[in-house]
Amino acid sequence: MNEPEEMRVDKWLFAVRLFKTRSQAADACRNGKVCLNDAPAKAAKPLKPGDTVTVRQSPITRTLKVVGLTERRVGAKLVPDFATDETPPAELEKLRHAKRDRTETGRPTKRNRRLIHRFTDGGQT
Repeated sequence: MNEPEEMRVDKWLFAVRLFKTRSQAADACRNGKVCLNDAPAKAAKPLKPGDTVTVRQSPITRTLKVVGLTERRVGAKLVPDFATDETPPAELEKLRHAKRDRTETGRPTKRNRRLIHRFTDGGQT
């Protein structure tokens, strides 16, 4: 396949499925959340195989090594052909602990609303 020698950072981030849209990838670059080889990267910065891309995605910072370039968005199974995930295990552990417990914050579930109603009404229904 005819692979490009360089491509824009935002296009590559979109192609390897780090962002749902290319504009989200460009916004992340604009807001300083993307670094290329430990330097802040603008969206149009050229990217080559062998470069290291660091992306801050709350609550973790992902580190990817560029293996290949592609102009088109690839399927999830093909992402390892274009990027190697070098995110430290400590960062991935943060992601595991960041899951929100729905019972503690936000809107009550249907079951919780029934329990609250039963408690405040005294079970008179």
